[in-house]
Amino acid sequence: MEFKDYYAIMGVARDATQDEIKRAYRQLARKYHPDVSKVPDAESRFKELGEAYAVLKDLEKRAAYDQLGSNWKAGQDFRPPPGGSAGFEFSDGPSGEAEDSDFSDFFASLYGRRAHGGHRTGGGFHARGQDHHARVQIDLEDAYTGATRSLVLQMPEVDGQGRVHLRKHTLNVSIPRGIRAGQHIRLAGQGMPGVGQGPAGDLYLEVEFSPHPHYRVEQRDVYFDLRVAPWEAALGAQVEVPTPSGAVEVKVPPNAVAGRKLRLKGRGIPGSTPGDFYAVLQIALPPADSEAARAFYTEMAKQFQFFDPRSVAGV
Repeated sequence: MEFKDYYAIMGVARDATQDEIKRAYRQLARKYHPDVSKVPDAESRFKELGEAYAVLKDLEKRAAYDQLGSNWKAGQDFRPPPGGSAGFEFSDGPSGEAEDSDFSDFFASLYGRRAHGGHRTGGGFHARGQDHHARVQIDLEDAYTGATRSLVLQMPEVDGQGRVHLRKHTLNVSIPRGIRAGQHIRLAGQGMPGVGQGPAGDLYLEVEFSPHPHYRVEQRDVYFDLRVAPWEAALGAQVEVPTPSGAVEVKVPPNAVAGRKLRLKGRGIPGSTPGDFYAVLQIALPPADSEAARAFYTEMAKQFQFFDPRSVAGV
């Protein structure tokens, strides 16, 4: 998707103060409002402006956008890195500025479809504090065993000159055994302070798994590419498979083909109904990097001269 430069859309510098951003929005909103503007593409410009303002007016979303977008330019192809906005706290509550459908796929890829919330204000003298949300990354192995981890979160603040900077704080978080990506960990009282004698809000941590060099995760199921030699696939073999909970012996059946899944029931992420672990067969060919190896492949070609690997049936 195309990267959106929200600062360029609003015509402000990247170090603009929040007041400068607000003034720019008011001026441009009057210019492009579909009810009064004569500009041919006023409606699309107005929606784009609303999206840019929804990000830049919000300290949390602006800080996350600045970190992710510092190496991108408008018009470039953009793919957010895994966990790109993990570690940033976001406020909860409706904004009243725009509906979900008004926001682009680019916005949704950074914050999600329900992430444009602004700030709630409590009525009366005593009010509960605002809830906060953050995405955090954990290791897949932590979901198998449970763990206690120190997680660093970032909260944006405005300094005396109206500039945004990040304040980091560290929390010790208990990660429950069996947690899945997309589930939330609630930290009671870790949100915004209450008004008057009202209680503090809560902090909800949405869990993501850090990219793993060996495993892929789908819900509670875990996948692993198991490399086997050609003779193991052809003749069958007993091989050792590493799983997050320890190594397991599995049987490769004779005449196994690449892509076949060997299921280990209940070896996925734990739970009341645990997931499964799948070893996906990948056939690894020895290199023909010696005279003996080349002679072997030549002889094998003679032995299987009627085998056509590009036919539908493979025979």
